[in-house]
Amino acid sequence: MWVVFSFFNPANINEFDIDSITYTFVMLFLPACLLIYSSLTSKKRLMLFAFIWSIPFSFYFALTPGIFAIFGITSIFYYASYIFIGLEKKKTIED
Repeated sequence: MWVVFSFFNPANINEFDIDSITYTFVMLFLPACLLIYSSLTSKKRLMLFAFIWSIPFSFYFALTPGIFAIFGITSIFYYASYIFIGLEKKKTIED
């Protein structure tokens, strides 16, 4: 989705605005990669860090009309993943 937003966005007046591509890469794409890594390794703290890292841009996009509001939903799923991994680890410890 980041690729579509950065390179194929019909609302983007400038074809390749390197600043916006860099900001969205750092604030949206990298937290997504961190979340994927943390889910594969079950590292709960990295999931929380990815959620906190993505909050500013995700909530900004959540308040915009259009398809890119999905970025806000993905941030909520980051937090849900953090909670579910925590519940799974707690259940494993209790067993």
